[in-house]
Amino acid sequence: MSPATFKLVMNLYPPYWGTGISVKAVSNDYRNLRVEMKRRWYNSNYMHTHFGGSLYAMVDPFYMLMLIPILGNDYQVWDRSASIDFIKPGRGTMSADFVITDAMVDDIMENTAQGKKYLPEYPVEILDERGYLVAMVTKQLYIRKKA
Repeated sequence: MSPATFKLVMNLYPPYWGTGISVKAVSNDYRNLRVEMKRRWYNSNYMHTHFGGSLYAMVDPFYMLMLIPILGNDYQVWDRSASIDFIKPGRGTMSADFVITDAMVDDIMENTAQGKKYLPEYPVEILDERGYLVAMVTKQLYIRKKA
């Protein structure tokens, strides 16, 4: 799937469309991705800040979805676990940037070369529109080279 099609599909995906989450940019090589979420009445809590679940949802699948086309059909890639640390209330527009570096890909190749599973952990910061850290998410993936 082309990055433009991927972006369109994700932006029309009902759980994202319905919560105001949008993919703003995807690089042609899937190595960079930006997602944003504006605060609306339907994604705010009693305190008029973003729901914690919405903050997590905006970053949930992207490392996995980026690595699938980068690694190709010879690899299985799954989300395995995640943790989120809420730093401060989220008001306004939230954003998160995902980057897959050459070092990350080399690390995956090295750790899966013998067909063993690999469980890397990748951090992602959720920032408010002023650039302040709102939440820190750690995603653990399951990656294995197919037999």
